[in-house]
Amino acid sequence: MLELKNQFILAPIKLGYSKDGKINQRHLNFYEERGEHLGAVTPEPFFLDKGLREIPTQLGIDNDDKIPGLQKLTALLHEQGTKVIAHLNHPGRMANPKIPGNYHVSSTDKACENGGATPEKLDTKGMQGVVNLFTKAAKRAEKADFDFVELQFGHGYLLAQFLSPQVNDRDDQYGGNFENRIKFPIQVLEAVKNSVDIPVIARLSGDEMIDDGIRLKDMVKFSKILANQGIEAIHVSAGTVCSTPPWYFQHMFVPKGKTWNMASEIKKFVDVPVIAVGKINASEDIQKIRYEGMADYMAIGRALLADPDFVGKYLQKVDGPFRPCLACSEGCLGGVKGGKGLHCVVNPRVGEILPEPELTEDKKKYAIVGGGLAGMEAALTLDTIGHDVVLYEKEKLGGQFNLAHLPPKKESLKRIIDYYREEIENRNIEVHCEEATREDLMNNGFSKIILATGAVPAVPPIEGLDEYYWADFLLEKNLPKDQRILIIGGGLIGIEMASKLTDNGNEVIIVEMLESVAEGMEMIEKALTMKKLKNNQVKILTNHRVVKIKNTTAELEVDEDEKIKTKKIENIDNIILAAGMKSYDPLSDELEDQIDYQFAGDAKRVGKAQDAIRSGYEVALSLRN
Repeated sequence: MLELKNQFILAPIKLGYSKDGKINQRHLNFYEERGEHLGAVTPEPFFLDKGLREIPTQLGIDNDDKIPGLQKLTALLHEQGTKVIAHLNHPGRMANPKIPGNYHVSSTDKACENGGATPEKLDTKGMQGVVNLFTKAAKRAEKADFDFVELQFGHGYLLAQFLSPQVNDRDDQYGGNFENRIKFPIQVLEAVKNSVDIPVIARLSGDEMIDDGIRLKDMVKFSKILANQGIEAIHVSAGTVCSTPPWYFQHMFVPKGKTWNMASEIKKFVDVPVIAVGKINASEDIQKIRYEGMADYMAIGRALLADPDFVGKYLQKVDGPFRPCLACSEGCLGGVKGGKGLHCVVNPRVGEILPEPELTEDKKKYAIVGGGLAGMEAALTLDTIGHDVVLYEKEKLGGQFNLAHLPPKKESLKRIIDYYREEIENRNIEVHCEEATREDLMNNGFSKIILATGAVPAVPPIEGLDEYYWADFLLEKNLPKDQRILIIGGGLIGIEMASKLTDNGNEVIIVEMLESVAEGMEMIEKALTMKKLKNNQVKILTNHRVVKIKNTTAELEVDEDEKIKTKKIENIDNIILAAGMKSYDPLSDELEDQIDYQFAGDAKRVGKAQDAIRSGYEVALSLRN
């Protein structure tokens, strides 16, 4: 039975920390930090065969040599009274085609419509091979002292490729109607149950969120069959990695709560526990699911990255506010895809070998100039260490990140600003709402100054470029309507502003010097935003350079056939400059040889929000003594 000490389960999130498919200390540290207050932990999905990896740095359960490391993990969590779930998944056609030696099989010989390798259509011999992979992996999980096995029937992976009418095009006994499409997944389930004594959980997509894919009505029927087959619990997610990755990743661009409703609907028809998942990242989310009886258990993922004590704080076993998950996928998805392993925008300790701040025995007084992300993180960390902190911010705490939540569907980004402001107020950290001067910094007994003055727009040498807006154009008071707008620069900021401006009926033209746009944008946001710009007929000119502005006309240069040609864009109502950022440092020259100082965030090197927060944390840690 699914007997856990509480309702909360860590969802299977890829860490990308392994070089050889085995558990290492980095994994143990990650799971130990999060396991104490959870009913169960599901480590990242295990590959069943080295040729079936989704990422090169994935954990495996393909060989007995993995068992000792997995036993270390289960023993560690069992010491905390926490159960452990082995998540077994065969990706089928979704195995990563960029990994040498990977192979691809499926219910079909069609590649995913979003790209990927063309798979081999499984015959009965190949299907038996798949069954053997699952059963051998389940036996290893049992030997490694896992308490449960979870089988992946959803998210567009192999078993879902049989279930989905959109993918399964077979004309044998495993294709066609619903009863035929479920045969092979049930065959895998039966084989696994017969091979081990530990209980089995099913994870499925309640809906793939495409018209011709898996729909909730069929998953209700399938869940009833799973329950009759002796499944211990049903874990309800949504989407497919092939066709609807925003739902698969529960990205900030999709609405919160849809997956909970799917779980609630399935719960009406089955007598086994149902697990809800998907952007459960605030206490009110837990309250809603619990008190509306939407599910019996909750699988929580990224909220436990942002704050390892998220559940402990909800259960009032740990003091302090929740450090919020932004559902941005920037660190957790971007880091893994980029080969750096799992990181988190708001939690600098995820993926880094950084200690927790400890109380100092040598209390000092520090000034921080700049109240953006880096400055506020440094202020909180220094306060935690036990130092006195004075924070100078001439405008509004949050700096330029106050504009980050204004583009469409990015409202969740405001949560980190609210968190910092509330914590600074609750801790009574001294804030001066004024520009710091040399005299302020020299005459108030500061041991050191942290310069977190951020960055300002880089202004290219364009003749006649005298009047322009920056991201402040997104503020409601500045937001134009039905205008013709030129955006100079097609990076992240320019593309996000274009998206917002098209919502207000503006005609937008983007000019970018490079060959491509949206560089540095998180991949799901990029795909959805670029699709929106195309649908709204935004004109994008790459390899073009604005050289002159005269009245309402912009003159451009472009290299065509090894000749520089000129073009004009006329009748421009407004210009937005989004040609990059440069560090802003108005004070270091005045402080040189007068008082010790250190840079943090964009003032040192322009980066992303994740870089700024980590920089603020690291600088503060370096000042413990």
